[in-house]
Amino acid sequence: MAAKTRPFKIILGSSSNSRKDILTEMGYDFTIMTADIDEKEIRMEKPEDLVMALAEAKADAILSRLQTDVNKEEDAESTILITADHVVVYEGVIREKPSSKEEARQFIKGYSGGRAATVGSVLVTNLTTGTRRGEWDRVEIYFREIPDEVIEKLVDEGVVLYVAGGLIIEHPLILPFIEKVEGTTDSVMGLPKALTEKLIHEVL
Repeated sequence: MAAKTRPFKIILGSSSNSRKDILTEMGYDFTIMTADIDEKEIRMEKPEDLVMALAEAKADAILSRLQTDVNKEEDAESTILITADHVVVYEGVIREKPSSKEEARQFIKGYSGGRAATVGSVLVTNLTTGTRRGEWDRVEIYFREIPDEVIEKLVDEGVVLYVAGGLIIEHPLILPFIEKVEGTTDSVMGLPKALTEKLIHEVL
């Protein structure tokens, strides 16, 4: 989809390739800024609370940088900021990015023949008015048995080390072993399109 000319600018507060791809698919032009925060310092018991708190912390960190940058402050009049966060929940336990190949291997083995959920947040902030709207979205994923050789290929490739729970349902190696998804793939990838669009309209 070609990017459309819009009466506002977008800053995507994320370096995630999946989020960049999804926002591009939605037809938006955007710039990227990342938040320099220690995500491990923010802990919550409920995954929904955690992803919302992390999206808020990312937005606050980026806003603080923008406020000290005089050049960017002038652009704030027609700019909205999108931040997001995403975790996997397996048997009630929150999973973030694997800390090692061994942890990624154990994560994926656990999904084999079972199920997991992703919980993701989107937070949209209007930099002019300060209006901020955010919500979370949950998707349930059911897996067939995943052969050990497939798990080893995924781990050796290394991409699973950079995503929450080591979970990439759109990957060609894992796709044949997805039995059912209750929710949308874009949400699992980190940016639910319909929710993002809704929040953009709300802050404008």
